[in-house]
Amino acid sequence: MTVSDTRLPDPRQPPPPAFGNGVTPIKWTPSGAFQALDHHWAASDANDFEREHQIYREDAVLEYPQSGEHIRERRKIQSSREAQPKRKRFTVRRIVGVGDLWVTEFVLTYDGRPSYTVSTMEFLDGKVRRETQYFGDPFEPGPSRAQWAERMP
Repeated sequence: MTVSDTRLPDPRQPPPPAFGNGVTPIKWTPSGAFQALDHHWAASDANDFEREHQIYREDAVLEYPQSGEHIRERRKIQSSREAQPKRKRFTVRRIVGVGDLWVTEFVLTYDGRPSYTVSTMEFLDGKVRRETQYFGDPFEPGPSRAQWAERMP
């Protein structure tokens, strides 16, 4: 896993003055959600399916609004991911959250093709009860914005 903006801080320490792309956390929680997400995304990148899915409750729900799908139960979520292409990479760009709601922005690359992704995770009792993932394919910048826009790294 590659974290492009920052390394995840130790949850036992006070928050840094700024996080990620200069976003200051609204509230630092010692709940361990931050650390759990770090482990989850590292396991996802390593295709370590057992460790990747430890973050979910048994009755978790995974939603893909763009395809109209939802998958219920941790074991079914894990099975669906085991069936996906094996050549995938996760590059975390930013993780922000407060309390029981956490958002991860990352680039998911399947067989060399990137998809910009946002994952929202809702926690209950320290485990994910609902995750919703949104995917966006890259596109060329519009000429109408050229005079104001800069290319992202």
